[in-house]
Amino acid sequence: MKTFRDFIDQLKHSGKLVELKKGASKHLELAGVLAALDGKPVYTEKIRENEGARVAGNIFCSKELICEYFGIKKDELLPKFMHAIDNPTKPKLIEAKDAPVMEVSGKDVDLSRYPILFHAEKDGGEYFSSAVVIAHDKEYGRNCSFHRMMVIGKDLTVWRILHRHLEAFIERSGGELDVAFVVGAPINVLLAAATSTDIGKDELQIANAMMPLRTVKLPNGCEVPADAEFAFEAKITKEMHDEGPFVDLTETYDIVRSQRVVKITAVHHRKDPIYHALLPGGLEHKILMGMPREPTIYLEVNKVAKCLGVNITPGGCSWLHAVVAIEKKNEDDGKKAIEAAFRGHKSLKHAVIVDDDIDIYNPMEVEWAIATRVQADRGVVVKAGEKGSSLDPSADPNTYDTAKMGIDATKPLVVKGKNFTKAGWMEVDVGKYL
Repeated sequence: MKTFRDFIDQLKHSGKLVELKKGASKHLELAGVLAALDGKPVYTEKIRENEGARVAGNIFCSKELICEYFGIKKDELLPKFMHAIDNPTKPKLIEAKDAPVMEVSGKDVDLSRYPILFHAEKDGGEYFSSAVVIAHDKEYGRNCSFHRMMVIGKDLTVWRILHRHLEAFIERSGGELDVAFVVGAPINVLLAAATSTDIGKDELQIANAMMPLRTVKLPNGCEVPADAEFAFEAKITKEMHDEGPFVDLTETYDIVRSQRVVKITAVHHRKDPIYHALLPGGLEHKILMGMPREPTIYLEVNKVAKCLGVNITPGGCSWLHAVVAIEKKNEDDGKKAIEAAFRGHKSLKHAVIVDDDIDIYNPMEVEWAIATRVQADRGVVVKAGEKGSSLDPSADPNTYDTAKMGIDATKPLVVKGKNFTKAGWMEVDVGKYL
């Protein structure tokens, strides 16, 4: 078992953690620092408005860092993730007295005490951006999901809630629901919460299958990760309030909507807690939102062709673009894989299918495959009038209608006069020659 703060200590000792020496304001300034250092884990104890507060950001801003957390290689990450989805296990429930997140508790809620960031100048307010919501339903059990939360008062927030499992839980409870949310959770919890699963599947069990997890029951009955930095008890109400604007995954502002008001009723946290500041539209946001869609694409593609890997790319906002490697056995496998990729991730806009000799994590190799193996009149599939993503600013703002494109950048099985094989070179130890 490894906690959020354990990994921060690990990054510090390995020299990968950037520690800020000068104080920064939680109003715009710290977000600016995180943006300037995007791609590098950041830690500070110098927040001007909250003396003594500790904040960490960009902690999981690459797959390499996530693999370092788990102690695995990059090509082992997707199989590990898929195995956990298919083989969830129950976390260990511990007593409140033994739970680090319960070390400090109180019902006198004042959100101004915490380093909740105001990220961008046109934002609607300060936002929780890394919070994982834990909700319970009598029939379906537990659900974990991400929701951005705009602060509108001392103990009041307004949440962007999509029409998925949490909304179903709220409706089934009569329009109000007692929930909890955590900040500073370990990566297995974050990845599991970002995964699209069938209703009734417990994401904390998926998290536990990735790495052992302890849970604790809060006074309101919600069971949460016991080693998180913060745990908030909350009540989702029937009251509505404008939410937004807010910078979304595409690094563009999302629109203002009327959303549910949520009252924070109690706060629990570790001694000297570390607040996880997730930069909206930054690499960490992209990784945590996009990577959990790779297993769903993999599983669909694998039904029609042998899938070797999936990479939802940061350049495609980690949401709209994917590169998929297959072992091609039939001439139409590439086009079948395109259709399957779109089924595996409904918001996917552009998909590129490549052979096993292309590194799906190297954009230059992917572009090389497109340049040398594609004829647009034969290798490109265009699908007009499709439902796309609400995050795509080029899609219809009301219906989300979009056009989708797939590129079959695989080699033909039967070669006529052309050589599509990429040349290789002798492997040498360069150090011997320098």
